Amino acid sequence: MKRITLLSILVSSLGFSQTSDEEQLKAIYNQALTNSKCYAQLEYLSNSIGHRLSGSIGAEKAVKYTKQQMEESGAFDKVYLQEVMVPKWVRGEKEEAYIKIKGKKIQVPICALGGSIATSKSGVTAEIIEVQSLKELEQLGAEKIKGKIVFFNRPMNPANVEAFHSYRDAGDQRRSGAKEASKYGAVGAIVRSLNFRLDDFPHAGGTSYGDIPKEQRIPTAAISTNGAEILSKQLKQNPNLTFYFKQSCYQESDVLSFNVIGEITGTVTPENIIVVGGHLDSWDLADGSHDDGAGCVQSLEVANVFKNLSYKPKNTIRVVMFMNEENGGRGGDKYQELSLKNNENHIFAMESDSGGFTPRGFSLEADDTSFNKIQDWKTLFEPYLIHSFIKGHGGSDIQDLTSKRIVKAGLRPDSQRYFDYHHAANDKFDAVNKRELELGAATMTSLIYLIDKYGI
Repeated sequence: MKRITLLSILVSSLGFSQTSDEEQLKAIYNQALTNSKCYAQLEYLSNSIGHRLSGSIGAEKAVKYTKQQMEESGAFDKVYLQEVMVPKWVRGEKEEAYIKIKGKKIQVPICALGGSIATSKSGVTAEIIEVQSLKELEQLGAEKIKGKIVFFNRPMNPANVEAFHSYRDAGDQRRSGAKEASKYGAVGAIVRSLNFRLDDFPHAGGTSYGDIPKEQRIPTAAISTNGAEILSKQLKQNPNLTFYFKQSCYQESDVLSFNVIGEITGTVTPENIIVVGGHLDSWDLADGSHDDGAGCVQSLEVANVFKNLSYKPKNTIRVVMFMNEENGGRGGDKYQELSLKNNENHIFAMESDSGGFTPRGFSLEADDTSFNKIQDWKTLFEPYLIHSFIKGHGGSDIQDLTSKRIVKAGLRPDSQRYFDYHHAANDKFDAVNKRELELGAATMTSLIYLIDKYGI
């Protein structure tokens, strides 16, 4: 009996009390659900600032706003900006597109893909050829493609329960469609929007021309899913129809922007760094409330909860608002560059970039030992219906972050509705539910608390 009592005291003194952790997580969730700032901060980002495409006035305002929020919160020991040069792509006038059949015009919604070149001032008119994949494009070859507009119409696969799997599988046509089509003499590319729902919202996103010379690049745009269905149906009935589209986007020189960083100095091992963040930039069709305003304010809330609970982390906590995830990833690259230069030791990195929906768990990049350790905490999260701890991608801005030994995590909200809004004009503040957003912030804070307490 004496040995058991001594062991219990030792375990408790080391902070391994299951009851203590249960109580701490309960306090974290209580704070996030009753005393959170994140929903109000998201409202300001969305409705007072609006879209935050890299190099835009909105992005500049967002940097100032989040820095001010960090400074005024009193949660950080240090707040600072990290300089990063970012691309500045400008959409220009609203795009126009229509299907032309025997003198009749059928208007369809499109938007230029980020990084695309413009059409001529008079637009592009040509016959259109539908393909389902880059492989089919290669099989058709220049003989059938030259002088035409290529229409990439592979939908996201509805059979996948995890929506991000479908997004990744279909994404190559958006990322590389124009580049590959130009090799066969195409004069333009139109890509089906990456979402499950049939609607009239074209979804933006980046495209890349790789190392193709500028004179060989062709304009490319996304078409709404309803528009894609109409175009495909009309092509089956009228294979020789023509398609017209016009866009006036352009690329300017790189401009100076910033990552915004707030730091809480660790009380025991300040040289060990835990980073949590989201990307501050967004596409320009809407407010980027889910992508990724939600992740930014949830990350800010981690520090707010710790402050309200008077929790002093053992390790240094950094909250980072990354710039330029959407069309370059330069904020994450700069953070990693300076981390290496300063010989910093990151033990844990977390990103929230999957929307503000109900949290379900985490996607973890970890060795087996660390992964199993985090899996053992699963029972602590089950009262909050957090049940999914899987190995997988942590996040785009932290993917290249390296240290001697590091675990990376991505918050995994329910993914079923995310692509209804992703990169589209309906990604606005009213699409985000307050409680779902706050539950996500609490879930992030809870895992960071456990990592901070027990290490990796």
